[in-house]
Amino acid sequence: MKFIKTPVKGMCDMLPADMRMREHVLGMIKESYAKYGFMQIETPVMEHIENLTSKQGGDNEKLIFKVMKRGADLQRAIDSGNQEFADNGLRYDLTVPLARYYANNKENLPTPFKALQIGNVWRADKPQKGRFRQFTQCDIDILGDETNLAEIELIAATSDMLSQIFAEVGISEFTIHINDRRILSAIALQAGFKEEEIPSVLISLDKFDKIGLEGIHAELVENGYAEDVVERYLAVYKATDAADCGTFCQGIDGQFLDASVINNVEEIISCAKAMISDKVTISFDPTLVRGMGYYTGPIFEVSINGYNFSIAGGGRYDKMIGKFSGQDVHATGFSIGFERIITILKDKMDDGAKISADNQAILIAKDVPLDKKIALFKEAKALRAEGAVVTIQPMRKNVKQQITKLENEGFNNFRKIYKD
Repeated sequence: MKFIKTPVKGMCDMLPADMRMREHVLGMIKESYAKYGFMQIETPVMEHIENLTSKQGGDNEKLIFKVMKRGADLQRAIDSGNQEFADNGLRYDLTVPLARYYANNKENLPTPFKALQIGNVWRADKPQKGRFRQFTQCDIDILGDETNLAEIELIAATSDMLSQIFAEVGISEFTIHINDRRILSAIALQAGFKEEEIPSVLISLDKFDKIGLEGIHAELVENGYAEDVVERYLAVYKATDAADCGTFCQGIDGQFLDASVINNVEEIISCAKAMISDKVTISFDPTLVRGMGYYTGPIFEVSINGYNFSIAGGGRYDKMIGKFSGQDVHATGFSIGFERIITILKDKMDDGAKISADNQAILIAKDVPLDKKIALFKEAKALRAEGAVVTIQPMRKNVKQQITKLENEGFNNFRKIYKD
């Protein structure tokens, strides 16, 4: 059998320079979120297939890497002819595992519970720039807080963290978009769509940035919805270029949308502005949808100029945990697009993250005596104990090329040790 040296499509080998940058960024994320009181947890990479196919993950449920049953269980499934060969699957995000985790461990957790999760997830997606089949997600979630303090805290913490990371490459401006799923539903219901039709309608609206209102109109009509209903629906989006939630929602009847929803969005925006950098824009975005089916209230997303993908997103999902525990738990989360952040940093950085501000390489010639080597090893031990990064290598014939490679790896202090 032929050995294939390239990784599986959509998955990547990480070179040392890649890992330095990733660990550097992960360190900043952990440190930044810790300041806001988030506590790191871990969940298994594999989940029960029933949890992953609970109709809470939107289109991601179509992208599950399923894990087949094993041994006698697999044989029984084959013999039964029911075609249910999978009992587990690789997680496609960190939110569904968190819901199960909280339902299973809530008696041992504080309320509200501020969780930080960092780990790989898998989606059988079409790979492209900034999109992989295996990738790292970083999530922060607040469970057990029914107030909008949860949204405000998540937005402030994420904005602070992103500002710190992007400052290293000279980026200070990005945009936080906010909407509410109840506003999206109210517009659809007022236009004449049925409750069960709303998810399909929102799938089309989610394409606004790509196909515009005319494209959405054509798609909805093509999907079989009545022309007059579609016209009434899109008229709300055509009627105003309002920058604030209150003005935009003036055309929505109170029987479909409670005024408290509007006030809540405006309060989140005004309070978050007081906590984030003046260079970060935070605004109401009536076309923001977020694809996950589990969102129940405010939703948010972060974009950066020059890139056609979001770098973070999330929202409130008050009904998900109840599907596991039988009791609803207020929950709000923010997922950071770690791989996309890395993509942007690589675009902006010439040589990636350095190991440290001062790290040393000691190059030892072939004929250096043992006593001198031992003295060097003791010296390196002392330097490392003080926090320095020290590598010891045999000196190569082309020492100039060796030093160049070490410089590319982040070393900036070199000592060449000879016999005399």
